[in-house]
Amino acid sequence: MELIKQRIKENWIFLVIIIITFLTDRTSKNYVINFFLTHGSDSYYFNSFLNFVLLWNTGMAFGIFESDSYTYHAFSFLIFLVIIFLIVWLFRSNRKFEKISIALIIGGALGNWFDRIVYNAVPDFIDLHYLDFHWFVFNVSDIIISVGILLLILSDFFLKNK
Repeated sequence: MELIKQRIKENWIFLVIIIITFLTDRTSKNYVINFFLTHGSDSYYFNSFLNFVLLWNTGMAFGIFESDSYTYHAFSFLIFLVIIFLIVWLFRSNRKFEKISIALIIGGALGNWFDRIVYNAVPDFIDLHYLDFHWFVFNVSDIIISVGILLLILSDFFLKNK
């Protein structure tokens, strides 16, 4: 028990990062859902590059396994295990930049996992496009996870021995 207390004391700032990223994601999703509910629409044209479109992703990444309930729940459980693995990695790592990266990934993953458990779907709403090309619709958690992964890769390349 003392080891756990010591690890939490050493890593409190990274736990704060996880909480802030999770709450940022939850706040953005709640705001967008409430916005669309009060305006009676599921899309909002912002500019020629960005729209907000509320889509409930009942599948996994990119909507795969959308109609396969068993696979969806199996992957949801797998995501939970990955989050646990990342938490252990965070607590064992001695590299601060790596810990920041992992904390971002955990916070974002928790945001989407929360939605899968509570709503059986993840609300995606950011639609980037150029002319007729549309990138997939995503949310704040997806951005946070992507930034965390990018920072983790960069830390591995440039800060390996630091």
